[in-house]
Amino acid sequence: MEEMEKIGKLLDYYMKHNNEHAEMYMDWANQASLNGNEELSRIFVRLCLESRRLNRLFDAAKKASS
Repeated sequence: MEEMEKIGKLLDYYMKHNNEHAEMYMDWANQASLNGNEELSRIFVRLCLESRRLNRLFDAAKKASS
């Protein structure tokens, strides 16, 4: 397997893994909110949004590696 193909597969893995984290952050945001901790909930929402923003960079890297 050539190096660019390896990089592409690695970026796919990072994006998938990062999406899983983003989903977990939203779950924790909901839990924090249900337990009355709105500050913590907002922080988890921000973590989710930043993770999704990071995925746009992974996507750009994937396109650049093609």
